[in-house]
Amino acid sequence: MALTMRAVEINAPGGPDVLQPVERPRPEVGHGQVVIEVAWAGVNRPDALQRAGLYNPPSTASDLPGLEASGHIVEVGPGVSGWAVGDAVCALLPGGGYAEFVATPAAHCLPVPQGLSLKQASCLPETYFTVWSNVFTRGGLQGGERFLVHGGSSGIGTTAIQLAHHFGARVFATAGSEDKCAACRDLGAEVALNYRDADFVSVMKEQGGADLILCMVGGPYIARNLSALADDGRLVQIAFLQGPKAEVNFAQLMTRRLTMTGSTLRPQSDLAKARIAQDLHEAVWPLLSTGRIGPVMDSEFALEEAAAAHARMESSGHIGKIVLEVAGG
Repeated sequence: MALTMRAVEINAPGGPDVLQPVERPRPEVGHGQVVIEVAWAGVNRPDALQRAGLYNPPSTASDLPGLEASGHIVEVGPGVSGWAVGDAVCALLPGGGYAEFVATPAAHCLPVPQGLSLKQASCLPETYFTVWSNVFTRGGLQGGERFLVHGGSSGIGTTAIQLAHHFGARVFATAGSEDKCAACRDLGAEVALNYRDADFVSVMKEQGGADLILCMVGGPYIARNLSALADDGRLVQIAFLQGPKAEVNFAQLMTRRLTMTGSTLRPQSDLAKARIAQDLHEAVWPLLSTGRIGPVMDSEFALEEAAAAHARMESSGHIGKIVLEVAGG
């Protein structure tokens, strides 16, 4: 068994070009963990934030980027039950996905859904864990409610639209081009707005306001989101692509009984993530296996082309998920 592996590391904070192919020691399996031979790794916004020096990994995690992957289990650590060497899985990772092998808690693994390829499965963990925990658990979305998601054509957005539509919500989305808006409508959005020429606040107010908004934009959108909410509405913040600061009149939180909350996935405990995995296995994995929902794929790059994959993501030209081919399959 080889003691080293191909990987891509961040050699200094900066742009996509700081992602460099390297040889690294193969990870050792720990208690409660499995080691996965990576077939495909998903590319996500938090990877770019880590690359820029704005989202440091936990002290116990690999310094390599990559928060989701698919592949086959090659080692099972002590204390693990339910998984065996050779099982095809996709997994939420503490880091380290941009590599040939990665160690992760066994409880954060899920089986590759029936009918999906390893490439498709690599797109599931980060987005589905994020959407399920924020839209349904934290945000409490119910059937019949009006749900607005910004960045509707992103990996998070395409997942949120499909799940919210399936569970009976009325879905509204924003995106940056007509092609992206069309993709949102195809996935189940009742209304998709091009944010470059449409005002989502006035549109939502005409509908009675949004019961729930999922936002990764922040900045000037914070105050606008609060205005777009219905009375008793909830705003869930999962990123701040335009900054975390804004001037907001918080009196409306009292007078209209609004709720503002948010979360980020990586710092949460292993147990919290395991609970999300269990929820997904019960409520969402059957939908994936029957083809009622599925990942939206944009493009694929070789592992050594991670810099180009990041450039593609940060161009905001993509619709859906970008993946890296490692072992393939």
